[in-house]
Amino acid sequence: MRKLLSLCVLVVLISSSNGYGQSINKEAEEAFEKASFITLDAQSIYVFNSAIINFTKAIKLDPKYTNAYLNRGSTYNELKKYPEAIADFTKAIELDPKYVFAYNNRGFTYKSLKKYPEAIADYAKAIEVDPKYAKAYNNRGFTYNALKKHPEAIADYTKAIELDTKYAKAYYNRGIAYDELKKYPEAIADYTKAIELDPKDAKAYNNRGSAYDDLKKYEQALADFTKAIEVDPKYTKAYYNRGNTYSNLKKYPEALADYTKAIELDPKDADAYYGRGGAYNNLKKYPEALADYTKAIELDPKNADAYYGRGFAYDELKKYPEAMADFTKAIELDPKDAKAYYGRGNAYEALGKTKEAEADFAKAKELEK
Repeated sequence: MRKLLSLCVLVVLISSSNGYGQSINKEAEEAFEKASFITLDAQSIYVFNSAIINFTKAIKLDPKYTNAYLNRGSTYNELKKYPEAIADFTKAIELDPKYVFAYNNRGFTYKSLKKYPEAIADYAKAIEVDPKYAKAYNNRGFTYNALKKHPEAIADYTKAIELDTKYAKAYYNRGIAYDELKKYPEAIADYTKAIELDPKDAKAYNNRGSAYDDLKKYEQALADFTKAIEVDPKYTKAYYNRGNTYSNLKKYPEALADYTKAIELDPKDADAYYGRGGAYNNLKKYPEALADYTKAIELDPKNADAYYGRGFAYDELKKYPEAMADFTKAIELDPKDAKAYYGRGNAYEALGKTKEAEADFAKAKELEK
């Protein structure tokens, strides 16, 4: 269960100094500039709301102020007030049907609402208005990727890169699409280019490390996860992934330390508890493994592997009824999990239920064909 960081997509904020969509009303411009300044380093709901008040003032002073609608919509988007954001972007488009940034931003909001056809249509319109607008290609690729249409996503990212060869986010996003197709060498090449363009991009190191891990190039993977942590010491995913690589190398004490750090940073990370449970199992520390698998299940009740891992720990502790119950749950969640049938077969055998054990062993062999 490796972790990639999600793709990068862009919402555009406009300043009046760019010369586009400005107001001839001086007071409206002043309110707009005040709101734009506020949003530069916005980190809180209070600050975003203050910006909205000022953008709204600008709109009242000049109801045809397209930039004010765009930026208020973008601020609503940050607050996850998506219907309000869409209304503002739509108004900006109504005022200026060729307003490429409004199509781009509305597309992003539709994507956030999982309204993928609407998002794709808006990005396509942005591209129609400005065929050299690299961000629209990147963002449409992002939407295709969400739909698992990875070849289409790759085509869009490639076009974005063709238009802007220093577009680090497009390389990063294309890397994820290649990763999803298990084209790990291509993914690594794109993550490497993203890192070259932005050496402080922790997520690119993390994702490249995951690709190296999939290729069993564990030393390169460790180096990348370690670099990601160096860049961002609070990067939970990098600790978790490095823990997985240490586990692959059978360096279980090091894996334990990384999973523990991931849990410290995010106590609700089910995968980290699951990973640490596995390390404890491998170190034959079964009570500790039971505790971690139980927590993983509490946080993610549909994690079939966690039930299997806990079943294994129960089996090693000779608690066969409990083991059998967990293997059964793992099978219920993943009926094609051969190892769960083997595990339950072993538990049945230990309880003297030979017929049931033979049936499970036969099913496991069938699934392995």
